[in-house]
Amino acid sequence: MRTVISLFLGIAVLAGCASPAQQSAAIQREMDRMIVVYGPACEKLGFTVNTDPWRNCVLNLSNKDDFEQYNIYPNYRPNWRY
Repeated sequence: MRTVISLFLGIAVLAGCASPAQQSAAIQREMDRMIVVYGPACEKLGFTVNTDPWRNCVLNLSNKDDFEQYNIYPNYRPNWRY
């Protein structure tokens, strides 16, 4: 039983490893996705494409959507007394 747990723990640790090149590629894919999704909206808001304000707009819209997506229970306050 102990070896099985050690084996699964080792697999879990190795599965989380990624080379810097893989990490960079994943970040680039995410940025490309954000540009496709939020770029046109920033253009309609009047930002010139491929400028720093346009990039900030893309990032801000992405962050806003991420916050709204993951903020499932905005009024949740855990009761720590129990």
